[in-house]
Amino acid sequence: MRFPAAPLEGRLVRRYQRFFAEVELARGERLIAHCPNTGSLLGCLAPGSRVWLRDSGNTARKLRFTWQAVRIGRAWVNVDTALPNRVVAEAVSAGRVPELAGYAGLRREVPYGRASRIDLLLEDASRGTCHVEIKSTTLSENGAALFPDAVTSRGTKHLAELTRLARAGKRAMQFFFVSRGDVEVFRPADAIDPEYGRALRRAARAGVEVLAYTARVEARRLELLRPLAVELTPVSAATRRVRDGGPNSPARGEPLRRRSSSVRLDIPRESLSGRAARQQSVSGATNAYAPESSPNTPL
Repeated sequence: MRFPAAPLEGRLVRRYQRFFAEVELARGERLIAHCPNTGSLLGCLAPGSRVWLRDSGNTARKLRFTWQAVRIGRAWVNVDTALPNRVVAEAVSAGRVPELAGYAGLRREVPYGRASRIDLLLEDASRGTCHVEIKSTTLSENGAALFPDAVTSRGTKHLAELTRLARAGKRAMQFFFVSRGDVEVFRPADAIDPEYGRALRRAARAGVEVLAYTARVEARRLELLRPLAVELTPVSAATRRVRDGGPNSPARGEPLRRRSSSVRLDIPRESLSGRAARQQSVSGATNAYAPESSPNTPL
């Protein structure tokens, strides 16, 4: 998607009461912008960070400006969670997502399941349907995109809905929109929400496809960039012992990797939970993870 005008740039002062961002402009003027992201925005809130604000042009609106993106290291990161669904829908309609090509129709926000709405419903007379749930994330650590950045019971519920579809023999997909382009792999953030990680792995075993794409974040453009590898293998106790300096551990700073089926495990030298506890900045998904079992394989 493209924006009609270049954003206004400033420096983040603070995000507060969830929906408000105080920003200082180049001349020292401060304004309050709408924060369109209800997540924790872990790693995106360092005071002094460069930010982009989108001008609605509506002087009657209570908060005329919307916080659009933040600069983290060398990357701009989209923080507006109202945009990813539209970006993915545009990309699928234009045939830029090969994994979701070949469907005649696309509908958005279609009711299904137990009082839920699916983000994208793809339909075709010969291929049937594909239900696509989209989650966006800003969080990253050591080159890996992570989701979620806070406990999400709603996200876990959506995975359960997708799992029921897959077990019924229907195509279902969890699509992670990684709102940045500086990562190489996607993983569930088990240190933040272990239940979501377990639910994602259950869904994958049941037949739900897991797909993650990075994003190109520019001043006047936001679009899908490239697919990411998806790693769902959990860290075992034995692996943690090796990582923490047990026998035959790798040299400090060298990642420990092992292969398991079609997923890869790449363990950072410092855990996310350790960083979060010290409130250090964490910078905030593609190859599809396709389960090896059939959709009806019991868990």
